[in-house]
Amino acid sequence: MSVDVEIREQPAVARRQLAEGWDAVRTAVASFPAGGIRHVVIAARGTSDHAAIYAQYVLGARNRLPVTLAAPSIISMYGVAPRFDGALVVGISQSGESPDVVAVVEAGKEQGCPTLAITNAPGSPLASVADHVLDLRAGPELAVAATKTYTSELVAVAMLSAALDDAPSAARAELEQVPAAIERALEQAGVAGSVAAELAAMRQAIVVGRGFEYATAREWALKLKEVALVFAEPYSPADLAHGPVAVLGPGAMVLAVAPSGVTAGQMHGILAGLRDNVGTDLLVMSDLPALRALGRWSIALPSGLPEWLAPIAAIVPAQLFTVALARAKGLDPERPPHIRKVTLTS
Repeated sequence: MSVDVEIREQPAVARRQLAEGWDAVRTAVASFPAGGIRHVVIAARGTSDHAAIYAQYVLGARNRLPVTLAAPSIISMYGVAPRFDGALVVGISQSGESPDVVAVVEAGKEQGCPTLAITNAPGSPLASVADHVLDLRAGPELAVAATKTYTSELVAVAMLSAALDDAPSAARAELEQVPAAIERALEQAGVAGSVAAELAAMRQAIVVGRGFEYATAREWALKLKEVALVFAEPYSPADLAHGPVAVLGPGAMVLAVAPSGVTAGQMHGILAGLRDNVGTDLLVMSDLPALRALGRWSIALPSGLPEWLAPIAAIVPAQLFTVALARAKGLDPERPPHIRKVTLTS
């Protein structure tokens, strides 16, 4: 099955990126204006949009750059190109074919902004319009649901952040830990499969993650919809408290990604409250035993990665769980209904 193969290719893809991709990243950064870039605008759709959300946190927290997610329809539907003064304009797309994402990068280039494509298709329309291309080097991805191209997009964003860092060698050393962490995450396949078998009747869920892991929550929820036909809604716990928590009650399903880091204490309090005061059922993914103990079910995350890199490994057990859940439901994760590998939006 291609989806299983592609999930297990992720350590090799990350190693290949880190071995072969630095020259392109450094060349791109060296070309930025002498005064530096003031902010970043990113155009993306679907899974790639979650890589863009990861970039909001990484480039914001590590490089102090405000990151805006473009609304491509402003250009493609309304014919208006926003002013991108002082911005780095980035398109993220595994196929590089979506016309509305291409239009945003093209508009940035026409305005004289530096432009960057992050794609698995260096010969694509997106790559052809951008000043610089970060090739994901993931190889062909045949499964409809993106797995290895998502983690490789995160690696590319992290490499860009490292190259913009005042101490790039230290950040690069931290990045070298990622492939081994993904390998450790893959060791949870058996546990993920067992939990999925118990939850085969699940039809809807809330998925929560905070900070860097908000991107993981969104990507996990999307995969649950695509592959396992679970109506899954992602939230930051802060946003969950601003109203949506009202729909939860005894027996409601909450999936949480909660690794160690600055958000761990708050996640502990929130999840304990959902379990003890609301009565929700919890599946907790964490490297911290105390957090996993809050869940009726739990899956271990690999420990040791810096918090800014943890999402690259954290999504992997979620991928394993979701594919196993689809099969437990009698579904074919290779052929989700109504969707195709490449979606051309305009």
